[in-house]
Amino acid sequence: MNEDKVEGVAIANLIAADERSVVGWVYRWSTGALAVMWDARGPQRVARCQPDLNDAEKREIDFVGLTRIEAKSGGRE
Repeated sequence: MNEDKVEGVAIANLIAADERSVVGWVYRWSTGALAVMWDARGPQRVARCQPDLNDAEKREIDFVGLTRIEAKSGGRE
């Protein structure tokens, strides 16, 4: 890994409220930080992570907040 670059790797899929769709990914950066990257549809309510994250990782990405995202209405925001 190039020390001048921050690089990340996906460590978990974010599974939508429908329990079937992957709507985003959790990335661990070379700095150790975690971040969420959404698919092209943007933030959506999440039901679970696959594989599951530990409690500290869930707090870092505000998993509880991800489970409370309001559904988009008719494609309008």
